[in-house]
Amino acid sequence: MGALLLFFQSLGYQVEWFNEDTINSFTNFLTAIVPLGFALYGVYKNQYLVTKKAQKQEEALKKQGLK
Repeated sequence: MGALLLFFQSLGYQVEWFNEDTINSFTNFLTAIVPLGFALYGVYKNQYLVTKKAQKQEEALKKQGLK
């Protein structure tokens, strides 16, 4: 995004809301949302293991000696 800002400035095109502060805010947002996404994915995967479908799958794997 910083490169895009410099490109616009070199063309003489000025967008008032697109500045270093908004780029920093967006970067902070991404650094907060990515770990949250990983955490939510982990919760989803762990929750899946307690569903009925997962329990049946686990029983089938144990009967076949794969688990």
